[in-house]
Amino acid sequence: MKTTFPTDFLWGGALAANQVEGAYNVGGKGLSTSDYQPHGLMYPATERPAGEFNLKEIAIDFYHRYPQDIALFAEMGFKTLRTSIAWTRIYPRGDEEVPNEEGLAFYDALFDEMLKYGIQPLITLSHYEMPYALVKHYGGWGNRKTIGFFERYATTVFERYQHKVKYWLTFNEINVSLFSCFTGLGLPEGSSEQAVYQAVHHQLVASARAVKACHRIIPDAKIGNMVAAMPYYPLTCHPDDLLEAQRKEREWLFFFDVQARGDYPSHIQRRFKERNIELEISPQDREDLRETIDFLSFSYYMSSCATADKDKQQATGNILKMIPNPYLSASEWGWQIDPAGLRHLLNQLWDRYQKPLFIVENGLGAKDRIEADGSIQDDYRIAYLNDHLVQVHEAIADGVEVLGYTCWGPIDIVSASTCEMSKRYGFIHVDRDDHGEGTLQRRRKKSFGWYKQVIATGGESLVREVKNEK
Repeated sequence: MKTTFPTDFLWGGALAANQVEGAYNVGGKGLSTSDYQPHGLMYPATERPAGEFNLKEIAIDFYHRYPQDIALFAEMGFKTLRTSIAWTRIYPRGDEEVPNEEGLAFYDALFDEMLKYGIQPLITLSHYEMPYALVKHYGGWGNRKTIGFFERYATTVFERYQHKVKYWLTFNEINVSLFSCFTGLGLPEGSSEQAVYQAVHHQLVASARAVKACHRIIPDAKIGNMVAAMPYYPLTCHPDDLLEAQRKEREWLFFFDVQARGDYPSHIQRRFKERNIELEISPQDREDLRETIDFLSFSYYMSSCATADKDKQQATGNILKMIPNPYLSASEWGWQIDPAGLRHLLNQLWDRYQKPLFIVENGLGAKDRIEADGSIQDDYRIAYLNDHLVQVHEAIADGVEVLGYTCWGPIDIVSASTCEMSKRYGFIHVDRDDHGEGTLQRRRKKSFGWYKQVIATGGESLVREVKNEK
């Protein structure tokens, strides 16, 4: 059977402002929480000592070089590009009454450049950053006032870009707030579960208000949420392991439940009761939450196993802890590779919500090597993406409605978790190392031509033999 995707399938790639733009203090931009994480999400936030090196201050200089990069994405045939707006370019402190025109103008130019090539912008409102001033003076998402600040920001960009952007996301990997509460919520690490879930509630209400504003201002747009998805397999067939896998999945499915169904599910209400968590939820909050998303988007990098055996050794995969699956291999960073898990996930979400799905992050971080002839033979990346895309097609054949696929990240970027350049995802190599040395020159890898061919053939060029075994 041929691997042909729908003709309107949105092929592309995904980026984040704080990992690519650089120009951290240019154009009136304020400091964000990301600027206070010079070593990445897996390390504590710190104040910014004068002169301290931060790789993200320049990143890959997308702020100045985006025309060149967009042209390369267009050469591959991108139908869409996911990136984010840096909230602090629009409202540097977060609480201003009037937005920063220079920041607004930058994104006007960026979106115009995409549209020039027929690339649809897919825009995240908040991707692992918020104005640091909102953390310092208000307590981040722990303060209900932040809902109003976010709503003002969202309304501003919807009104400004209503004729340019038709696909929107509210918060990136919103469930990661449970594991890195400064990154997601602007709360001190080690905050109580009560404080975290109250802040999460404020964020969910803000997301729903943004959805409502988008529906009002841009009626022909589609807006979704974004969750870091990780399927869990029972480590054994013991019933307790099955229940533990269900419990672990519900931790992140909860965020889809609220945003796709408009209310808190019974399983999370039981969890709150058992842990003595009492949220302040107003009648207006409940009304706001009824404004649900148009589609569900998610990142997928790995699956995990779950067991009721508390002594079982866990390994780190990104920010999350996981129990390795003995039937799977892993990347250089210990992330288990499970293409079939993506098909399982797509079917699971479709069966549960019956809303369109969008895979907005999936990719392989690896240490690439430049050969003597200047080429980068990243066959490992091609194999990873090929096998995952074959499983996406299988899910579509199962009857799942999938809007598109944006691989992470189509050009080498600064890693979010550890702030490295050596962990490379891109089809395009950027000449910069972990110490900030390099020319920033762009270079096509072998995978560049491969992805171009995949898009041009609508997936027909994919190799259908998939191997999950070690």
